Amino acid sequence: MSVTSSSRRLPALNQKVVVGAVFVAAMFVNILDITIINVALPSIGADFGVHSSQLGTVSVGYLVSLAVFIPASGWLGDRFGTKRVFLVALAIFTGASALCGLAQSLDQLVLFRILQGVGGGMLTPVGMAMMFRAFPPEERVRASRVLMIPTAIAPALGPVLGGLLVDKASWHWVFFINLPVGALALVFGLLFLDEHREPAAGRLDLLGFALSGAGLALLMYALSEGSDKGWGTPLILGTGISGLVLLAAMIWHGLRSSHPILNLRLYKDRLFVSTNLVSFLGSAGFLGLLFVYPLMCQQAFGWSALKTGLLTFPEAFGVMITSQVVSRIYPKIGPKRLMAVGLTGIAVAGVLLTRVTADTPPVAYVGILFFTGVSLAFNMIPMQAAAFARTKPEDSGSASTLFSTQRQVGSALGIAVLSTVMAGVGVFTTGAGGVSTPNLDAYRAAFWTAAGIAVLGALAALTVRDKDAEATMRKATPATPPAVTENDAVTA
Repeated sequence: MSVTSSSRRLPALNQKVVVGAVFVAAMFVNILDITIINVALPSIGADFGVHSSQLGTVSVGYLVSLAVFIPASGWLGDRFGTKRVFLVALAIFTGASALCGLAQSLDQLVLFRILQGVGGGMLTPVGMAMMFRAFPPEERVRASRVLMIPTAIAPALGPVLGGLLVDKASWHWVFFINLPVGALALVFGLLFLDEHREPAAGRLDLLGFALSGAGLALLMYALSEGSDKGWGTPLILGTGISGLVLLAAMIWHGLRSSHPILNLRLYKDRLFVSTNLVSFLGSAGFLGLLFVYPLMCQQAFGWSALKTGLLTFPEAFGVMITSQVVSRIYPKIGPKRLMAVGLTGIAVAGVLLTRVTADTPPVAYVGILFFTGVSLAFNMIPMQAAAFARTKPEDSGSASTLFSTQRQVGSALGIAVLSTVMAGVGVFTTGAGGVSTPNLDAYRAAFWTAAGIAVLGALAALTVRDKDAEATMRKATPATPPAVTENDAVTA
């Protein structure tokens, strides 16, 4: 039996509003932090007097730490309460952001980024579990529309905001920008968020945590650094193979454990498997495309970070406008065809980007990125709504952990594959007199690859059966006062 507690010290607020507000705010700064840092890396290197080759650790340290703590987040939320764990994670992330902004050396910055990853790794799974507990199946499309806000806006806003902060202030502010949003979300959640825990969570699967944490960390390192250091180098081969072996051992252990750190038995549900595969391939294709696009604009075309960001931001408008349409037609059409159309659209956007040059009119970039956002909404909203349609409420924490894990690995794999394609073609060509010039063919090959991954995602979407997600396709009924199983004054 689930245990939920709330406070009577303040007027009660609708938990759908409260959970939506704190989760969107937390995810916004979390995703923004990943994209905004890339713009600031050159300035950080110049300030600390380090070569650009050493700056990769700033991003890799965060991603590795993220991978370690994602698997444990579901159990922590179930065992100690989603409110407590979410707010502790948000406090760690926000505090580490302040420390990153105050760092006086590269080593300090990497250390604080690792600490950021500890908080960031727990935010998404626990927050997603809170969202899908607050919203019943027939309102999952509404919840997914809320989830799209940080997913759509933060990646597009990162380059714009990062360029402005670095140019007008300093690189320190790309971290300080997290503080007001994080602090407000922390206070709001502390005052109004209800606690929820699962008494049947059991004891922590220490072996599973060690295997999954180490395996994902090693795999994420190999994926993040493989294209730069070389996939055939002993370090990348060693970490990549070791990561896969440890994850295989984790799977073997998890299928034999009564309370595994990652509940792989949830994959017995065909709908959960299909939507996770769609999410994996969709994340790889879309985020890979969004990784290559600003590189082409800045490295090949010589555009500023601000101009690049402004010509990326229409993607967010496409998502926000289209999400209103998708949420209304979802009950009639179902997730299968909407996801397939969305991923096909992302593939078309990738193909269109193979045709642009520095002389292409800006309106063309606006149109392509807006279309990309439209396509993303067609995929993401039905996918997130349907993924947990058959998941039991007590399994929400475990399901959101698995969902977040595969999406993180999918994102890293997409970027790794596209980076490798670019490196294989060569981002520069050497002309007469030994002068190097940008090679657009490298970026075009990457866009073609992203389009191919998106097509695979569209094919995966066709394996979804709409009738499996019928619980999310019903019209929402007017809310009635929930039955109270346990209510006390604990605010956690």
